[in-house]
Order: sequence, then structure tokens, then C-alpha cells
Amino acid sequence: MKAAVLFKTGEPLQILEGIEMPPLTRGQVQVKILYSGVCHSQLMEVSGGRGEDKYLPHLLGHEGVGIVEQIGEGVSKVAVGDKVVIGWIKGEGLDAPGGKYLHENYTINSGSATTLSEQTIVAENRLVKVPNGFPDKLAVLLGCALPTGLGLVFNELQPEKNKTIAVFGLGGVGMSALLAAKLYEPTTLIAVDINPQKLELAKQLGATHTLNAQNTDVVESIVTLTKGGVDYSIEAGGKAQSIELAFNSVRDQGGLCIFASHPPEGDTIKLEPHAFHRGKMIRGSWGGASMPDRDIPKFVDAYHKGLLDLDVLITNEYSLDNVNNALEDLHQGSAIRSIIKCSEG
Repeated sequence: MKAAVLFKTGEPLQILEGIEMPPLTRGQVQVKILYSGVCHSQLMEVSGGRGEDKYLPHLLGHEGVGIVEQIGEGVSKVAVGDKVVIGWIKGEGLDAPGGKYLHENYTINSGSATTLSEQTIVAENRLVKVPNGFPDKLAVLLGCALPTGLGLVFNELQPEKNKTIAVFGLGGVGMSALLAAKLYEPTTLIAVDINPQKLELAKQLGATHTLNAQNTDVVESIVTLTKGGVDYSIEAGGKAQSIELAFNSVRDQGGLCIFASHPPEGDTIKLEPHAFHRGKMIRGSWGGASMPDRDIPKFVDAYHKGLLDLDVLITNEYSLDNVNNALEDLHQGSAIRSIIKCSEG
């Protein structure tokens, strides 16, 4: 099979053909990948933003959609021929290590769910069947962007009606969170980013206000607009400075900032200690507290009912050979969510 392989952090992925698939062990499933997503997790892995990488060379990607080709011992959740979502969040089923692939005279490692390849070996508990009638390209996002962004609002914030909410960073996770937040009928829904096109789309999707962080004092604007700060801020940009802005934008006496991703290894956030005495709160989110087997059908049902305009989230499509271009465009902030076509359906 063909795959994108990371050999050295700080260097582009290498596209290799002729990689050998190992035999399946207990709990493993072989999946033909149709589409994979790319997100900041891959950017951080490629750049070394998660610190020392002890598993080089290895495969990447943690959200995708594909077709089951083989199942290992003990697997009962999926069958050959099933179309499945691949995601990083553990669900029901057997846990299992990733495959160890062979190429020439060396081993290529992988985690329990990787997707930037024509074929992959995945743990049973990282798979969920794609609900009937849901588009393949959107099904990719059920592996990471939607469980994190929608789950962050549906599972964790669950804001009351008529609250004020700000969303920082309008990638796949942030825009998903904005779509979910709109359903709770906030009086004020503020979108913050540095890309004018993303801000314009956020306005079309229900944001009452947009702020460009490149030319605006975001905290001052939000505090003025809301007379003291928002009830909730959601940070999805993955930068220390953005997390600080999101925290400083919530109100005293109960304002909550929740951030969905983390900055590169070694970066720290600096927050005023007295803000905690005044009642501001902050915490991180682990995949939107989503349980894939429970939540994916709910997300799909909301889409079919017309409550979530998810089609706008996919802005770019690339071939597997052009995965490095996809990562560069993501780094430049020009895409909401990009997908990689890995093989024909």
C-alpha cells in the first residue's frame, strides 16, 4: 500500500509505495481508507511540537472514513464490507495496538488509529459504523472535529438560553462549536479569528459579531460588547496566546473558558491569579467528552434534521501525494477542514 510517513520531525512527510501489511492480531481491523482528515495534531507531530518522537518512522492521521476489509480475532462490532468512521477517541470494542508495517528492511510504526494511507490497521474500539445516508466526506469529521467541537458544547458547556458565548479559532473544531452554540440561542455569539473569509462564514452561520484578532483588541472589544465579559469562551486555536485571550474575555463571578487543543510542547499560558478569586474558571476538554458510539448517531441525526450545516466545514480536498500541501495550507490558516482522498471507493 501507499502511505505518508514521518521519518524526521521538522521535515516533510514522505510518500512511500510498496509498504507491506502485517497479519492482524486480536482486536485489530484492516480498513481501506477512502478519505482522511488533517488537523493541528498532524502539524504538531511533523514539526516536533509534541516533544521527542520515540516512534519514528511512523504513520499519521487520526480521523477518516473507510471500508472494512478484514477483521482480527475477537472483533464483533464491525464486519467485512462495513463503512466505518476512524477516530482517536476510544469507544466500545477491543483495544489493540497499531500495526507494525514493513518497508524494505525497516519497520514503520503506527498508533491504534492512523489514516494517512491507502490501508490501515485500527483497533476495534476506534471504529464506529457510518450511519446510513451520511456523506463519506463529512463522515471523516466524525473522527475528531465534530466529536470535539460539537461535544464541547453539547456534552460539556450545555449553555442556558440567552447566554453570551465567544469562539476563538475557526478551524474544524471551532466552527463546529459555533454551529452547536447557535442552537442554544445565545443573545451574543462572537467569532474570533485572523482570517477574514472564516469570519464572514461565521457570520453567515449565526455569529452575531466577528472580531479579527490581528487588528482588534479582542478582550477590550468583548468586555465592552458584553458589559463585563462573556459567560462562556471556547478556544480552538491551540495557541497559548489565544487561550489567554479566551480566558481574559470571560466575565468575573462564573465565566468559564474551555480550550479544546493544546499549544506546542514547552509553551505555557500566563493567567492573572486574582482572576480566579474573582470567579473566572478555565479547563481543558478531552475530545469534547464524546463517547463515539453514543454521540455519532446524535450528530448525524441533527445534521439530517437540518440543525447543523456541516457541509461548509470542508474547504479543501487533496490527493494523498499532496498531503504536505494540505499541511502547509493548514499551517497558514486558510482552511477550515481539509480532507485527503486516499483511495477510490
